[in-house]
Amino acid sequence: MHMADALISPAVGGTMWAVSACLLGYASHKLKTENDDSRIPLMGVLGAFIFAAQMINFSIPGTGSSGHLGGGLILAALLGPHAAFLTIASVLAVQSLFFADGGLLAMGCSIFNLGFIPCYLAYPLIYKPLTGGAPSRGRLMAAAVLSAVVGLQLGAFGVVLETTVSGISDLPFGSFLLLMQPIHLAIGLVEGVVTALLLAFLHRVRPELFGIQAAGAQPRSLRPVLAGLGLAAVLVGGGLSWFASADPDGLEWSLAKVSGKEELAAPEDGIHGTLDALQKRVAFLPDYSFKAAAEPEAAPAKGGKEQEAWPNVNAGTSLSGVLGGFMTLCLAGLVGFAVRRFHARA
Repeated sequence: MHMADALISPAVGGTMWAVSACLLGYASHKLKTENDDSRIPLMGVLGAFIFAAQMINFSIPGTGSSGHLGGGLILAALLGPHAAFLTIASVLAVQSLFFADGGLLAMGCSIFNLGFIPCYLAYPLIYKPLTGGAPSRGRLMAAAVLSAVVGLQLGAFGVVLETTVSGISDLPFGSFLLLMQPIHLAIGLVEGVVTALLLAFLHRVRPELFGIQAAGAQPRSLRPVLAGLGLAAVLVGGGLSWFASADPDGLEWSLAKVSGKEELAAPEDGIHGTLDALQKRVAFLPDYSFKAAAEPEAAPAKGGKEQEAWPNVNAGTSLSGVLGGFMTLCLAGLVGFAVRRFHARA
C-alpha cells in the first residue's frame, strides 16, 4: 500500500505529513522515557529485515494480484509501538527517497497507514490484550493473524478515504472500496500467517524478546539474534527477492479494475511536478533496479504490461535489497541512538 502521489492532493498530502510528523515526535518522546538501549541495534537490524521482506511479493491465487509483508506488527511485537513506528517510518523513507517506491507527497499517508495503524491500533488494541503478559505460542499466533488482518483492512480503508478526499482522481468511492477491502483481506491473512510463524519461532528460541524471562536466568546476548536477522536480510534482499511475484499488488490491482490502469498519471505542475522531479534525481535505483533497466521498453507483451521473467534474476534487484537494507539499518539505528542520546543529556 505504498501510495503514489497521483492519488493524493497537496492539501491531503500536507495534512498527513503534519499528522505523521506529530506522531513521529510523540513516538520519539515516549521512546526517550523507556530505559532500554538494547532496542537501538534491534531497530536497525529489524528495519533492514523488513525492508528486504517487503521486496518479496506473494501471489494471491485466483486473483492475479499479489501482496507483501507490511512488517509493522512484527516490529511492534519485538520493539514496542514507539520504536516500531520510528523503524517502519525509516523503512518507508528509504524506499520512497532512494527507490521511488511510494510518492514523496504521499509519504505521510503511507507512514500513517503502514505505521500508525499496526503499531498504535492493531498492536495495543488487539494483539497485546489477546496475548496477555506471558503469551503461549498458540495465543501469540492467533493474535498475530487477527491483528494483521484488522490492521491491513484499516490501512486499505485509509488509502481509499485519503484518495477520495483528495478528489484528484475519478475513482468512485464505492467501487474502489469494494475492491480494496477483499483483496487486502486475502493479503492480510497471508501476512498474518507469516507474521505468526515468525513470532512463534522467535518466541520459542528467544522468549526474552517478548518480555518472558525465566526465574534466575541470566540475560542472554542479543548478538546471535542480530547476526541472524542481518544475515536473513542479506539473503532475502539479495537473492530471494528474485522470486517475488510479478503480479500487481493489491492497490495496483484495485486501480486497474476500477480505472483500467495500474498507475494513474499525476499532475505535471505544482507540488506534484516538483516532488516528482526531486524523486527522480534522488532515487538512484528506481523500482529496485538500475535506471536504464527501469525505463519502459518499446513494445509491451500482448495484453498490456510486459511480462517479467520468473525468477527475475537481476543484479539491480540484489543491489537494491542489500544496499537498501543497509541504509535502513543506518537510518533506523541512527534515529534510535539520537533519541536515546538526547534523553541522556536532558
